Amino acid sequence: MKKNKLGRSELLVGEIGFGCMSIGTEEDKAVKVLHEALDLGINLLDTADLYDAGRNEELVGKAIKGRRSDVILATKVGNRRLPGQEGLAWDASKAYILSAVKDSLKRLGTDYIDLYQLHGGTLDETIDETIEAFEQLQKEGVIRYYGISSIRPNVIREYVSRSRIVSVMSQYSILDRRPEEEVLPLLQASGIGLLARGPVASGMLTEEGESKLSKGYLGYGEEELRRFRSEIASAVDRSLAETALRYPLSSPAVDCVLAGASTPQQLRANIAAVASAPLSDTERAAIRSAVPANVYAQHR
Repeated sequence: MKKNKLGRSELLVGEIGFGCMSIGTEEDKAVKVLHEALDLGINLLDTADLYDAGRNEELVGKAIKGRRSDVILATKVGNRRLPGQEGLAWDASKAYILSAVKDSLKRLGTDYIDLYQLHGGTLDETIDETIEAFEQLQKEGVIRYYGISSIRPNVIREYVSRSRIVSVMSQYSILDRRPEEEVLPLLQASGIGLLARGPVASGMLTEEGESKLSKGYLGYGEEELRRFRSEIASAVDRSLAETALRYPLSSPAVDCVLAGASTPQQLRANIAAVASAPLSDTERAAIRSAVPANVYAQHR
């Protein structure tokens, strides 16, 4: 699998990474699909302390035992559960980050994290304090690099200008091209890599996803989604999933697409799609014509 340097870091990540939120909570099944991912050349595993109340990190930890050197391990912090309260509280304080990372390390069964990411964020918090926490962890060798996971351009701008983040994780697909307006040019100019999540739009940009169209997506109705799928298929001579996974990678700022899989079959299909040739400029232009960006803007 082709590997890209993640932003200005020394991390070499495959063009497709594994979004571990999809693996479920059954240990045997989860470990099996993660082992297959590693065997097939995926090296970036992305999890979060939030997923399944930490269970996801535990399963990832079991899967990478004895294989840690083969893995670029990414996890996230910022959402915490308070005893006796339902739901989550946002906490990007230095004290919480320095405490939460210890719990993640224990669940993951490792003594360092390759990429530690802030799991959200607003401009209302003390950003300098958050950055101090990541910088301290990096200096101590607990983390190798840090980044943020955000869809908010104003938050991304602040971290780009004030921190040493090497990556931004953001939703980006043919149906959600918001990063193209501002985020991608900013990241490319700053030497920061984008980790594109949601490339197949909750499965709607796959051959098997037709049954999901009735749910709608980001304001698009079922008929619009059917039309988009048809026009994308007519625009390029590739499978729908292949086109969807390849589209984000056609941007120079995108170093990796993150795709989930709950079965080995889904995993192999994702890898086969990304193993295809990159989109040509002509194909990219045809896709953009099939799903104009301003169509989505009407729904915002």
